Amino acid sequence: MKESSEQHIVIKTHNTQMQNSMNPLQNSHNTAQNSKDPSQESQNTKLHQHRPSPAKNRSRRKGRGGTKSVLSDVSMHPISGVCHFNGPVSTRIPTGSVDNCGHVCDVEMGVPSSSKSLRFPLRPGYGQAGVKCIVKANHFLTELPDKDLNHYDVTITPEVVSKSVNRAIMAELVKQYRESDLGMRLPAYDGRKSLYTAGELPFTSKEFKVKLVDDDDDGFSGPKRERTYKIAVKFIARADFYHLGQFLAGKCLDAPQDALQILDIVLRELSSRRYCPVGRSFFSPDIRAPQRLGDGLESWCGFYQSIRSTQMGLSLNIDMSSAAFIEPLPVVEFVAQLLGKDVMSRPLSDSDRIKVKKALRGVKVEVTHRRNVRRKYRISGLTSQPTRELVFPVDETQT
Repeated sequence: MKESSEQHIVIKTHNTQMQNSMNPLQNSHNTAQNSKDPSQESQNTKLHQHRPSPAKNRSRRKGRGGTKSVLSDVSMHPISGVCHFNGPVSTRIPTGSVDNCGHVCDVEMGVPSSSKSLRFPLRPGYGQAGVKCIVKANHFLTELPDKDLNHYDVTITPEVVSKSVNRAIMAELVKQYRESDLGMRLPAYDGRKSLYTAGELPFTSKEFKVKLVDDDDDGFSGPKRERTYKIAVKFIARADFYHLGQFLAGKCLDAPQDALQILDIVLRELSSRRYCPVGRSFFSPDIRAPQRLGDGLESWCGFYQSIRSTQMGLSLNIDMSSAAFIEPLPVVEFVAQLLGKDVMSRPLSDSDRIKVKKALRGVKVEVTHRRNVRRKYRISGLTSQPTRELVFPVDETQT
């Protein structure tokens, strides 16, 4: 059977009709014995009509040796207007085929086609009515780099969970080794395991050591300590943008998501240094004046960016966004705004203390009572006792 169309057609027949179509050779043999139909060869011509037999033939007596058919639905995929017959017809019909007027047609019993084989109809054209106009959009066209990017694997020891700390370590590495070991390259780092450069580094694998001041150090034992990190940088492969160029040129149907993700990391590198990253967005009080929200909070303006593939090429999509941040003010004033009352005249109740504890947990604060020494701490909890009643041991004899 020649397949000339991609339409999916479901043919529903009655049991007697399917029986007649499944046994035409036996009916032809019986007719020849009775000499009632001398034109048996006419059944081997092309089948021009897929409609079932007329209703008046449904009660016709079945041929000798016929069996009752249990098929009710037959799914043909694909189906053409004509079934062609070549060569002799065997009386044995293969599985998955239907003998229709002496011609064996392949059928699929309800097998769904793959989504990869689906082809959507092409757009016929663009609108012609109306007046053309220019609109402003939050898309900025970008050019695909002429050369491929180099992908390096990064391993930091001891392991760090925070992306911000990883970026600080990598920034310190670039600051110390850019002119000597990095060949004046400015890498793009995703904050985890991947590093990308526009040119090759002078090595394929190398280890570095950097020292970084621990901002979370409490400072009770003296000056803040420096932590030493070991960074192993190893070449993996070159990021290929050939398939992305083929997709933008209309020669490829599937967009290479890996290449788009690499470009997104590279374009986010500068924003990660200049602004405060929160999720996939960036915020700063310098973009627009913060707006007070009450309860010790203020709104910062920011943006979200992502690389997109369009009909005109690569486009950088930028959407404006806002987020709430804690207003920079003394902790006592923050608690007073949060509770909406004066907190200096009387102690906090249990419900107020729980509310303040949830609001301050994980927040970084800077002490101001030590003049030139401005230590930063991260709040982990809130005591149930006021400071005038709180005692702690200094040594074995004093508290």
